[in-house]
Amino acid sequence: MPIRRFIQTDVFSSDPTLGNGLAVVVDGDDLTTEQMQAFAAWTNLAETTFLLPPTDPDADYRVRIFTTRREMHFAGHPTLGSCMAWLHAGNVPKKPEVVRQECAIGIVDIDLSGPTPAFVSPPTEVSAMSEAEQTRLITAMGINRSMVKSAIVLDNGPVWNLFELNSAADVLAVDATRVVWPEHQGLALFGAYPEGSECQFETRNIAPSSGMVEDPITGSLNAAIACWLLQTNRLPDAAVAAQGTNLGRTGRVFYRQSPNYPGKVLIGGAVNVLIDGTLDL
Repeated sequence: MPIRRFIQTDVFSSDPTLGNGLAVVVDGDDLTTEQMQAFAAWTNLAETTFLLPPTDPDADYRVRIFTTRREMHFAGHPTLGSCMAWLHAGNVPKKPEVVRQECAIGIVDIDLSGPTPAFVSPPTEVSAMSEAEQTRLITAMGINRSMVKSAIVLDNGPVWNLFELNSAADVLAVDATRVVWPEHQGLALFGAYPEGSECQFETRNIAPSSGMVEDPITGSLNAAIACWLLQTNRLPDAAVAAQGTNLGRTGRVFYRQSPNYPGKVLIGGAVNVLIDGTLDL
């Protein structure tokens, strides 16, 4: 079997091993979809990515993203982790301070001009959650209906059923062990911290599509939330969302607006390279 370069990154935390892990196969262009899916299942991580030559001449590289069960069109922490693995492997972007990643939803720009790499959030469609779905999820998760400020569906490639709760404390109090997978998959929670706190928001992704009870840190979810906040004129120029708190993770997702990307939100976070080695696959 060919020897390939393999890079393990940890995304969305400045504390190595306290973010969200990502396996990156740097040279996976001759692997079949079945081989990619089998390896992703073997890593048992939320996502595993494979870097390929781009098909679009404007892109720097192409990525395929797999959970342990399926391929995804887009995901946040795999975008940042793949980008930093690509750079760590010695590659140079065509345009200074911007890496252009090709994936199933098109080209996603990753901005390198700030303190942390940040991807440009893809467009997000917002719709109301049906009363029946609200009732089903509230009942299943034991959430008091009076705690729910907003109940919406966000679509930025993945689809998120989002409850905005009255506070970050309410978000942290929800019992994830009540979830039944896959019936409750896609339940996302969001709430604000009191003014003056280290972070402005707390987010949770309970029962994600990979089959885990709770995802440590979810870039695509935070991107969708940030786009919704922007659409409703509630997004600060810069904000920090915590995620993974109940899992012992120190996830920090940075939302910021930039004049270089009017009408869009940059979603950033620290990326640590933990392993750089070879893989016989």
